[in-house]
Amino acid sequence: MSDFLRYRQIHLDFHTSEQIANIGGEFDGGAWARQLKDAHVDSITCFARGHHGMIFYATQAHPERRHPHLQRNLLKEQIDAAHACGIRVPIYTTIQWDYYTAQNRPQWLQVAADGSIQGQKPYQAGFYAKLCLNTPYVDFLKAHVDDMFACLPAVDGLFFDIVQDQDCSCPACRQEMLARGIDPASDADRQSFGQEVTDRFKCTMSAHVRNHCPDCTIFYNSGHVGPRQRAAGETYSHWELESLPSGGWGYMHFPLSQRYARTTGHDSLGMTGKFHTAWGDFQSYKNEAALQFECFQMLALNAKCSIGDQLHPTGRLDQATYDLVGPVYREVASKEPWCRGASPLTDIGVFTLEAFTGERLTAETVGAVRMLQEGGHQFDVVDNETGWEGYRLLILPDAVTLDGKLARKVADYLAGGGKLVASFESGLAPDLSDFACPEWGVSKTGEGPVDAGGEPVRGRHFHSGDYVDYLRPERPLAGGLRPTEYVMYMRGLEISVGEDAEVLARVVPAYFDRTWQRFCSHRQTPSSGELGAPAAARTRDVIYFAHPIFRQYHRNAPHWCKQLLLNALDILLPDPLLRHAGPTGLLTALNEQSERGRLVLHLLHYVPERRGQDFDVIEDVLPLYDVDVSLKLPGQVAGVRCVPDGAALTFGEAKGRLNFTVPKVDGHQMVEIALD
Repeated sequence: MSDFLRYRQIHLDFHTSEQIANIGGEFDGGAWARQLKDAHVDSITCFARGHHGMIFYATQAHPERRHPHLQRNLLKEQIDAAHACGIRVPIYTTIQWDYYTAQNRPQWLQVAADGSIQGQKPYQAGFYAKLCLNTPYVDFLKAHVDDMFACLPAVDGLFFDIVQDQDCSCPACRQEMLARGIDPASDADRQSFGQEVTDRFKCTMSAHVRNHCPDCTIFYNSGHVGPRQRAAGETYSHWELESLPSGGWGYMHFPLSQRYARTTGHDSLGMTGKFHTAWGDFQSYKNEAALQFECFQMLALNAKCSIGDQLHPTGRLDQATYDLVGPVYREVASKEPWCRGASPLTDIGVFTLEAFTGERLTAETVGAVRMLQEGGHQFDVVDNETGWEGYRLLILPDAVTLDGKLARKVADYLAGGGKLVASFESGLAPDLSDFACPEWGVSKTGEGPVDAGGEPVRGRHFHSGDYVDYLRPERPLAGGLRPTEYVMYMRGLEISVGEDAEVLARVVPAYFDRTWQRFCSHRQTPSSGELGAPAAARTRDVIYFAHPIFRQYHRNAPHWCKQLLLNALDILLPDPLLRHAGPTGLLTALNEQSERGRLVLHLLHYVPERRGQDFDVIEDVLPLYDVDVSLKLPGQVAGVRCVPDGAALTFGEAKGRLNFTVPKVDGHQMVEIALD
């Protein structure tokens, strides 16, 4: 089913008010399809029903929901026109946001624990009140799917939007919880039940769809793909990673989530938007350089492309939007031969804390992803369900505690020849008493700083510099750093090391912690100059940092924290897949097309800037020249060339590495390494 995914998709929003007239009145199927073909679009997701609850085709089952001002059988005509040009048309319908249903069936709304309506309140503009998937609303949704299959010429796929875990105290949910012995007054029990309700809906709906069509694509959108979605992965045919950098997701969301999604066995596509901000931002246009970067990064990280647009109520496509999309998708089309069937080549797995915290962007994981991208390393994001056998090194950033099962998996990984970098509380038992793997050679001897109430600060304190210490790296961890002490704004754990461990850095304490009674200067108290406890240590295959270096890098990006990590990787992984001599803003991705006997290296250089207060933008493309690249020798190399233009590059082999120079990176450059 994932073979149906196309590389150049449009997600055509159509959340259109029932109070607007002439819906679809200016739709011209031939002109509409020509606009799409001219913009190199090969798939477009069109609307059966949007968040207003209105239906945009000649429904037989629910005529009361047909938009009152719909001028034609719009969705059917869209499908017919697109199919005539070879364009695929997945169908969108909304799930938990539906204004019509919320107004007419308020008993189906989700209810908060305090008795209020979940989501939007009655006098707020919008359609964001949440419907419960444990009510007869689900019967309507099944009938709606039946109606689409009955009324439409073909259903290529179904995109079910706003399918999120519930925390609902409506009568139906309370009654079922009580009947099953679940305490609805317990937040944890109620939330666990809500996850079960959502997964039950997905299983039921996917089975219902399969009764109609065994091979149409199915996706349930919650605005993110991560460990939570993987748990019900059999109900999906693929992933669609909604990730509009200017719409609340930011530029770190897509690479983090896609580096995880591509490990799950599902094909995926990335979804950005043509909007300057986010969905529903009519007559706004993303900078072309930003749209290039967002789409080309999708290709580099093994995803197809989807660009969000919103159709005008009259059914007209906005020509300016497709003048923007067209040149980008023309380039995507030219690059596709080097992307089809490609799989990532990676050295490193970064453990995500999302399964522990429920947050889609945890500070620790984001910090690790930033450091590794800036260092040119090739990596995936993994969790406890991922197989780790293919990774030469595993990173446990800052807060990955090890229960018995996870501790055994880590021990087995190390016993199989894996290497590991951990920091701060990573490696501790869940009760934080001591390290779960004694073979690391590290013991916890103290909690570190405590707050005024006597609770451990646990490395999260930053803003005033009250609880800092200093770190002095020693060889070989000190490479690229001046021979001095470096402030660690988030103080670490107090540790000791065993006889078999090598100390790589030591703590240098401040004269005293900053309080209202004792303080010095504007921020932290200076270093006392006295070497203290270990701050970093190595056993044979493990390097451990006592400080939360990843969370700290996410917070204020001290160069020395990144350099400490990169030095640790050099120690444990002296022959990484890739090295380059470009700037730290150069993003790299190395893929393999095994059926074609070649590797493909992606080099991207675009610079997000915070020019306004709300989000980062990309406007300029800053070319790079003469970028030296070194790859771990993949085998006998027949040739190296830039693609798709085909310019051959001179290359050499030395000490087990392939070396070549890329003459120019103008935003995005792919390099093909042909193997004998």
